[in-house]
Amino acid sequence: MLQLLNVVTDRGSKYAVSGGPVTNRKDIDAFLKQLKRDRKFAKATHNTWAAQLSDGPPLKGDDGESGAGMVIVRMLEREGLQDHVVVVTRWYGGVKLGGDRFRRVQDCVRAYLEELPPSAG
Repeated sequence: MLQLLNVVTDRGSKYAVSGGPVTNRKDIDAFLKQLKRDRKFAKATHNTWAAQLSDGPPLKGDDGESGAGMVIVRMLEREGLQDHVVVVTRWYGGVKLGGDRFRRVQDCVRAYLEELPPSAG
């Protein structure tokens, strides 16, 4: 599991990004369960995720951050990253970010993709 903490802070909201290899929905669920074993992630406001599996359509979960999962899906598709889940975690800071929340999700995914070893993609 690759995990980047405190990737972005915007008006009090803090973001982190995590990810790892998966091959099916069961793997994704296990990854999310493992992530949420860490109390900090379990108590986060949102754990938005997406995965592009090689044998099916993309899967995503907004976890209350409507539309954020699709932002991750599009970035994974552009990168050609398959059989990998990416989770963007947000701890809400008390100020609504409007459309900027999608830019913060993109910032996190971009940072994650930059840290991935070349063999992972």
